[in-house]
Amino acid sequence: MRKTRHWLYWVILAAFLGGVLAGCGGSTIPADQNPAHELHMASMSDMPDEVKSAPIVTQQAYQFAAANPEITQQIPCYCGCGAMGHTSNYSCYVQRVETNGSLTFDTHALGCSICVDITQDAMRLTGQGMSPQDIRGYVDKTYSRYGPSNMQ
Repeated sequence: MRKTRHWLYWVILAAFLGGVLAGCGGSTIPADQNPAHELHMASMSDMPDEVKSAPIVTQQAYQFAAANPEITQQIPCYCGCGAMGHTSNYSCYVQRVETNGSLTFDTHALGCSICVDITQDAMRLTGQGMSPQDIRGYVDKTYSRYGPSNMQ
């Protein structure tokens, strides 16, 4: 009887810890579902320190936005950042492009899950071969409930 209780205790403890640890696992994308390996991405070495210390999904969003302005400039954001002067999802990440081609990054997306979610969707859909116009349609349909578009 005592041996059965001991075994049951360990099973319950393992199940509990497994559930707790699964909930604390963070928001990384499994390698087999991660579109970043297939997409053109800016180097992390070019990113500011705040981006380098951000969660991986935010880092990927900055890398994708910086490397793919032809996509992210055609996609709106719905977080309300139009009031800040943002004109596309790209503006949530890049404040300006200098004359020498270097980027000055905007820190807005570091604290905005809507911006990052939109970019992660754009990454996934680009990886699936969707055009920027089709991605915009998806973003409009999915995110318009959160606020006004920052694009006209």
